[in-house]
Amino acid sequence: MTQNKPLKRLRWLSLICITTVLVLILRVPAIAQTPGHYTELEFPPLPEITIPDYERYELDNGMVVYLMEDHQLPLVSGTAIIRTGSRLEPPDKLGLAEITGMVMRTGGTQDHPPNELNELLEQRAAQIETNIGTGSGKASFNTLTEDLEKVFSLFGEVIRQPAFVSEQLELAKTQYKGAISRRNDDPKDIASREFRKLVYGETSPYARTEEYSTINNISREDVIAFHQDYVRPDQMILGIVGDFDPKAMKTLISETFGDWKPLTPKPDITTPSAQQKYTQGLFLVNQPQLTQSNVLVGHLGGELDSPDYPALSVLNGVVNGFGGRLFNELRSRQGLAYSVYGVWSAAYDYPGMFYGGGQTRSETTVPFVEAFMKEIEQIRTTPITDEELSQAKESILNSFVFKFENPSQTLSRLMTYEYYDYPKDFIFSYQQGVKATTIEDIQRVAQKYLIPEKMVLLVVGNGEGIEPPLSRLGKTITTVDITIPNPDKT
Repeated sequence: MTQNKPLKRLRWLSLICITTVLVLILRVPAIAQTPGHYTELEFPPLPEITIPDYERYELDNGMVVYLMEDHQLPLVSGTAIIRTGSRLEPPDKLGLAEITGMVMRTGGTQDHPPNELNELLEQRAAQIETNIGTGSGKASFNTLTEDLEKVFSLFGEVIRQPAFVSEQLELAKTQYKGAISRRNDDPKDIASREFRKLVYGETSPYARTEEYSTINNISREDVIAFHQDYVRPDQMILGIVGDFDPKAMKTLISETFGDWKPLTPKPDITTPSAQQKYTQGLFLVNQPQLTQSNVLVGHLGGELDSPDYPALSVLNGVVNGFGGRLFNELRSRQGLAYSVYGVWSAAYDYPGMFYGGGQTRSETTVPFVEAFMKEIEQIRTTPITDEELSQAKESILNSFVFKFENPSQTLSRLMTYEYYDYPKDFIFSYQQGVKATTIEDIQRVAQKYLIPEKMVLLVVGNGEGIEPPLSRLGKTITTVDITIPNPDKT
């Protein structure tokens, strides 16, 4: 043991020396890398956005197909856009389109009942979803590459051969009636729903709401007929993206959809128009239990293909969002709002809306409205600053990279543009329009499109608790009745 002591001392001495050297080496960068000011940070320019290679073709039955390969992961996904929508359903059966879209999936298929379909998908960690919104319907799937053939076959069944079993249909109707019973629970939901009625009119397909009676009017025969009329190959765009062999994928698509023939004549689909119902006025949804108000103000807007849309987007960036004029003035400086916003919300094929507003205390409701309208007038009459223009444009342009993060987003955009008959390079034309926007453009579009005398004002709040009173705004106050009609039959 005594003979090993010098050797042990040498080992310990070596270990101490090595540790000391490592500490000194590791401390050098920590001392050298003093954090700099954020203004000294430098970032490389964002990469140019490019569209991956894709193939577009049509089946003999009229179905349009897009294929875009992406072999990064062993996954395949697909979406079918269907030319339909709730705006096409009859007024006495509101809810028909959405319920059809729901039960296409939940009701199983003619060969696979609901529970069996669910189990087959769960075993493969796959998904198939369907829905019908205002202006279109969608069916989608996600699967591992190894399960593509089976899942795509089920996907075809859901689209072509839904069973619409009565039990699932009745469950869907019950869920919708439950939603009707709760629709006045949230003041924000009330404000959003009733504001659309004030702008578009309560009978407009862009604002009307389901009632117990319209849900009760929907039969299984109605659902089947709606599906047969609108879910058809000559009214559908199918897009597939992921890890697949193109030749095998084409064969699978042909086997699944190639022999599909519509059972009814092609429907004559006309996009419903939109006009503004009230061009001015102050409307109150009286909620005595509230201590704050939800305020919305605005009017009919435009469509995305307007040549002024890029400039309107930049205007939107100046006014809206964290650091925008409304936030800085009404929330940060004056403290009039919990939240505040102003949005130019255009649509693809019908006029959208310009709307703004926020949440504020009952006692600051009137000052909030006055300050909001003052900011609208300010943006119309006074040129914005170079800094505001630069920040708004950079925010929009820098966000483009997030619109093309993966091939699925890109393919979805291409399909959407074809669905609404937009040029496939629309997004890039929009990008160039944003870059070219000037201060003069902002004031021009603000004066042209923001029209205070046409703005409708809606307040959801405690009418008695609003002090100073709404009458100070100099408008006739109209009370909005949000009573839920009783069902015609249970």
